[in-house]
Amino acid sequence: MWLYLVVLMGLYYLLRWYRERQVVSHLRDKFVFITGCDSGFGNLLARQLDLRGLRVLAACLTEQGAEQLRNQMSDRLQTVILDVTKTESIAEATEWVKEDVGDRGMARGSLSIG
Repeated sequence: MWLYLVVLMGLYYLLRWYRERQVVSHLRDKFVFITGCDSGFGNLLARQLDLRGLRVLAACLTEQGAEQLRNQMSDRLQTVILDVTKTESIAEATEWVKEDVGDRGMARGSLSIG
């Protein structure tokens, strides 16, 4: 019984280690769109990814939050005002992203900030 438990735990940690070792190539060419960047987790994630060299498209609810983030980070980080409760705001942000990113595409999936 204990042997099965030890083997399962070993397999779990081996799989976890393998997944964490996977990296996205050419990070400096990727774009990441993050909502809720005025404060909290979205703000922290935008800052961390900018420091790692990714191109961050940060959506903020207020102009004050967007300006503060823009002033503290590199030129790779760009901001847009987005209210996710308003269809018009979502459409404008979508067009902004399409214009900025173009054919280069967005990074998909989740990234580990290890």
